[in-house]
Amino acid sequence: MNKVGLLIKGNAFFFLGITIILIIGMGLLMIKGKASSFILLNSYHSNWLNNFFISYTFIGNGVFAICLAAIYFFLAKKNTAALLIVLSFLLSGIIVQVVKHLFFSPRPKLFFGEGCHRFFIQGIEFYHNNSFPSGHTTTVFAVATVLVLLSKNRIVQWPVLIGAVLVGYSRIYLGQHFLLDVLIGAIIGILTGIGCVYVAYRYSFTRQPFKLFNFKLQSPVTLPGSI
Repeated sequence: MNKVGLLIKGNAFFFLGITIILIIGMGLLMIKGKASSFILLNSYHSNWLNNFFISYTFIGNGVFAICLAAIYFFLAKKNTAALLIVLSFLLSGIIVQVVKHLFFSPRPKLFFGEGCHRFFIQGIEFYHNNSFPSGHTTTVFAVATVLVLLSKNRIVQWPVLIGAVLVGYSRIYLGQHFLLDVLIGAIIGILTGIGCVYVAYRYSFTRQPFKLFNFKLQSPVTLPGSI
């Protein structure tokens, strides 16, 4: 088993947890369908949840990923983590944008029409197209996967998983995406995060310079993590 495989095995709770969630989500999607699964997950709203998710969904924004990378780079002096956070965000973002433009996928606001006001929170900006897949979900799971794989502290698996899942759910709660958009976004993010860590390990173990925009890792990646 390669080093990344060992890291995945060492973080079994994170990967097992997200696998169970994905299976449940896919099952719900197959049973209820696209529209009904959205209505089911979007049916309950309260003022405090509205305020919470309007703010919390920002964690899946690319700006948050860049700020997190800056904290690791400048404050924590974790160059490897900072680089991989940025790399996973950029790569997953490119994949999402390519997929978004390959499929016509109206967002819930356009799909249901203007008459379905009970599904949508007043006062927030709604987009109408490029629903599939969810960019916020992809970003947060790409970054979460990198953080879990590089972390020495296995306890972070659960809060990171719960935090990422809540971002995914926020996209449905806020009426911006369907369940399928979120599930596929999570899968793309996880695979991208694993791929970025794998590349970092491969370059490190073969003693080749790991460069991105003329940035060179000063020390090899070490097990079980570097954070």
